Amino acid sequence: MAEVSKSSVIQELITENEHGQRLDNLLLKKCKGVPKSHVYSIVRSGQVRVNGRRTAVSYRLQIGDVVRIPPMRTAQVEQEVVDGAALKAQLPVVYEDEGLLVVDKPAGLAVHGGSGESFGVIEALRRQRPQARFLELAHRLDRETSGLLLIGKKRSVLLVLHEMFRAGARGGSERGADKRYQVLVAGRWMDPVRKVRLPLLKYLLPSGERRVRVADDGKVAYTVFRLLARWEHFSLLEAELKTGRTHQIRVHLAHLGFPIAGDEKYGDFALNRILTRDGLKRMFLHATKMTMPHPQDGREMMLEAALPSALAQFLRNVSKKERQDYGEPV
Repeated sequence: MAEVSKSSVIQELITENEHGQRLDNLLLKKCKGVPKSHVYSIVRSGQVRVNGRRTAVSYRLQIGDVVRIPPMRTAQVEQEVVDGAALKAQLPVVYEDEGLLVVDKPAGLAVHGGSGESFGVIEALRRQRPQARFLELAHRLDRETSGLLLIGKKRSVLLVLHEMFRAGARGGSERGADKRYQVLVAGRWMDPVRKVRLPLLKYLLPSGERRVRVADDGKVAYTVFRLLARWEHFSLLEAELKTGRTHQIRVHLAHLGFPIAGDEKYGDFALNRILTRDGLKRMFLHATKMTMPHPQDGREMMLEAALPSALAQFLRNVSKKERQDYGEPV
């Protein structure tokens, strides 16, 4: 895909990778550093044309369309993105074929740039793979969360992945994606299996930071927790996401009185300071397993990302200090 130019008109030919995408989304992706208001303005004024005609921002692009994109000056952020991507672009690949890429995202790396982050996983991958015409996130993980992250290498695959995640959230007979996480919480969790349905509402702090809380007028959120191991002061759980709300696992657990070890947004801040001295320098939440049909041929896939060595070592340290009374010995 050609880059937007500050001195000449670009004629963009739409292929299967852009088929079905809204015109405004295509432009916002291509015009990094250009204010969104300006992008919408040039469409309304007719400077952007599809097949020589004025077109609404909501137009769904078709294979063979030609999009005229006028010259635009972009913000000078390229060097910062390059430096960041060069530093953290070596992401472990769990699985890859012609349409799907699965990586094991480390904690501390955002999935995309924005919200104070100059770069993320997707920018790093695009920098690492300049020949790839299409790389788009199929879902998201919090910056503080590690583990399985799916990227579509074709728009057709991306759309199927999106539908799988929606089907998984709806339940029923549809074949969706089954997402599992491992999480260490403060406290003694007693139920072998606990189904948690608590609605979640997004809100902003006075500082502008985004947060989530349990609220009756929030969106439906459903998590299934299974107890894997328990010690005197900690419990290791498996969390199965039935819906995919922002910060869902973190807020559900905090609301129930079992904050995630190392969670700096919703956790026990005094305990976190102690845990940092004991060697836990991140939130203990890892996307460890996903089972789903392959988005192209339907064969059953089981994707796994082993618990990071720092988290595994912290569990061993807990077992040395505390008696374990549930689950397989750690």
